[in-house]
Amino acid sequence: MSDTPEIDKSDKPAVTLPGTVEKIIKPVVPSEPEKAQIAIEGADDLYREIRIENTLQNKNAEDVGLKQGAEVEVTVEAEPEATTPKPKKTA
Repeated sequence: MSDTPEIDKSDKPAVTLPGTVEKIIKPVVPSEPEKAQIAIEGADDLYREIRIENTLQNKNAEDVGLKQGAEVEVTVEAEPEATTPKPKKTA
């Protein structure tokens, strides 16, 4: 086994940020889905929470839900055509 980190073979630029499930929001209308509110570390204070439908699939393709307090990773990726080069930082 190599000590080299696995390289993502995707050509899409991406960033992954840690987050924590702050709360699980039950639907007001029973036919609506339950939501998970996630606080994303590294985001601006006013924009750090997102809410997503609280349905994920495990490796057996079974539906599961996040628990309050769960540590998660939030990944944002884009097609290369949807990005622009950033100027190089100088020291």
